[in-house]
Amino acid sequence: MAENTAYDRVKAARANNRPTGKDYINALVDNFLELHGDRRFGDDPAIVGGVGWLGGVAVTVIAIEKGRGAKDRLTRNFGAPNPEGYRKALRLMKQAEKFRRPVVCFVDTSGAYCGIEAEERGQGQAIAENLMEMMTLRTPIISVLVGEGGSGGALALAVADEVWMLENSIYSVISPEGCASILWKDSGKAADAAQSLKLTAQDALDMGIIERVLPEKEMGKEGFYSVLRAELCAKIEELEILPLPELTEMRYRRFRALGAQQLAGE
Repeated sequence: MAENTAYDRVKAARANNRPTGKDYINALVDNFLELHGDRRFGDDPAIVGGVGWLGGVAVTVIAIEKGRGAKDRLTRNFGAPNPEGYRKALRLMKQAEKFRRPVVCFVDTSGAYCGIEAEERGQGQAIAENLMEMMTLRTPIISVLVGEGGSGGALALAVADEVWMLENSIYSVISPEGCASILWKDSGKAADAAQSLKLTAQDALDMGIIERVLPEKEMGKEGFYSVLRAELCAKIEELEILPLPELTEMRYRRFRALGAQQLAGE
């Protein structure tokens, strides 16, 4: 069922029954081999990454995983990655570049973990390094926002050649509750904040932030995954034929152009 307001979309994006990152990997990727660790500190269960086959093409897949059930969600920090998670993701992306494997990311996070331990281990730097390295990564990248896309925690896996969103996913610099608390000192005004933040998939499409809105009809069923697999394979095939200098230049120009239309109209 289509949602009516921006905050309805927020609630739909957070719903417990939405497929998680691992659901997408299990449904789409054959012979998936999960790889662990950032080679500096440890492994972050909030980010699942590895290699496998997508429609006969070897790919690197990285997904933010919120978990299922209370115990699993605690283990995965409710999908709020630590810096070692982002460093693990970057390690796998650089490996993909070396072996000419396309990268597919599934993003679903309210934001990077903001605890003191994460800050002590370089959370901001880890995110910044991902943004910088993904911009020039010499292999195709597709990122799909499948639930929440919160701030730099989401953007750290979304500097891609194409960014897609499910129709009830959201993408925002801050949560509606956080925004309302700052602007009005009242988190109860989250619905008003959500409307002002322009965080829906259609808003992002209208502003040129994403390339495609994916319908959620039969989400989680085989038909849904079959369509998504076919679209991902078609786009990967299209991107792989581009010369690498052209691919990275197009990606750079894609992000440099964000906001240009709005600024020109001011």
